[in-house]
Amino acid sequence: MGACLGACSVLSCVSCLCGSAPCVLCSCCPSSPNSTVTRLIFTAFLFLGVLVSIIMLSPSVESQLHKLPWVCEEGATTTPVILQGHIDCGSLLGHRAVYRMCFATAAFFFLFTLFMICVRSSRDPRAAIQNGFWFFKFLILVAITVGAFYIPEGSFSNIWFYFGVVGSFLFTLIQLVLLIDFAHCWNQRWLCKAEECDSRAWYAGLFFFTLLFYTLSIAAVTLLFIYYTHPGTCYEGKVFIGLNLTLCFCVSIVAVLPKVQEAQPNSGLLQASVITLYTMFVTWLALSSVPDQKCNPHLLTHFGNGTILAGPDGYETHWWDAPNIVGLIVFILCTLFIGLRSSDHRQVNSLMQTEEGQSAPEIMQQRQVVAECRGQAFDNEQDGVTYSYSFFHFCLVLASLHIMMTLTNWYRPGETRKLISTWTAVWVKICASWAGLLLYLWTLVAPLLLPNRDFS
Repeated sequence: MGACLGACSVLSCVSCLCGSAPCVLCSCCPSSPNSTVTRLIFTAFLFLGVLVSIIMLSPSVESQLHKLPWVCEEGATTTPVILQGHIDCGSLLGHRAVYRMCFATAAFFFLFTLFMICVRSSRDPRAAIQNGFWFFKFLILVAITVGAFYIPEGSFSNIWFYFGVVGSFLFTLIQLVLLIDFAHCWNQRWLCKAEECDSRAWYAGLFFFTLLFYTLSIAAVTLLFIYYTHPGTCYEGKVFIGLNLTLCFCVSIVAVLPKVQEAQPNSGLLQASVITLYTMFVTWLALSSVPDQKCNPHLLTHFGNGTILAGPDGYETHWWDAPNIVGLIVFILCTLFIGLRSSDHRQVNSLMQTEEGQSAPEIMQQRQVVAECRGQAFDNEQDGVTYSYSFFHFCLVLASLHIMMTLTNWYRPGETRKLISTWTAVWVKICASWAGLLLYLWTLVAPLLLPNRDFS
């Protein structure tokens, strides 16, 4: 643990860390808004925790975790044991260490969630804490992390598992909101470009990507049926794939209905194709968590420390499989998306608690010129914050819980002697895919059901 934190302590060598956000990244992004730089640094803190969690799962570090006080319950052995469908309590130490590391990052951001409630502008004294004192924030994160590793095992991991389930589900919904908004903005901008330039190239681009996404979705459905279902078994997987395919087909039809097109001229198949592809991705993640070795080729049977869960077919798989790698990449992109972007749609900005700068354009331009001359970021929140400090930190709390469940394959500490994959993970992911489809369907039919409201 000390080695992991020591590797991360290079951040403290940056002399600017005791100052404000404009100083920290002044050489990397001069004349950038103060709000953007601050969110990037907090996101970097989260990614630092993710990096330490990944290191915890490495065999060399995991082998040293036996020295910590919460390793095994009293009377349990820490010697790896090979059993049919069972595993001893000492063979998942990396997963339990990830629980504590992610608890530390979640607790760190939750403190800021509470502390930054109702900050209206950078003139609020708390805004100085939000945008500065980075060295002391880093020390607080390190202190919480060290303390988390000395929490007695007891029921800590079992209770924290349920927090992880809820947090992961909510963060998946946030991903879906951002994806739907991204698809709408993409389609709207390219249609505007096509009208402004009077060029068919933009229409060709929309058609190409729509066809590409639907092609990838059909290929994904085919591969899911081949690898995750078998004749006479795997009925749950067949139902999930078939149902999600049907729902995707339905929302694609609704997206091009004349009534919907009349109410929302920018609605089209591009958005539907993006949602369809993402739904197939979430379905893949769900099926990769099915606790049945006949229906799940990714079922965890081989651990980094050499312990093996012997399956009925005698095969082994590494814990770090393709679904987790892709899920980690999507997590990183989504978290950066939260930190960098404000939406073009007022409803999404209201939901995500983000908006454009409050100052007049002329004043903002003057501040930007002055900051560019000094090689620093400029304060764009003197007249009003551009994002909710509290809600941003709450999103990072959910992100910490989501990555905890992703890295541990939804491991439940109270089930150390059972197969690691559980139906809890399957249902959470499947329900998230259904919620995403319903959310997208609502964006299509809402203008028809509520004609008196402005959905522009």
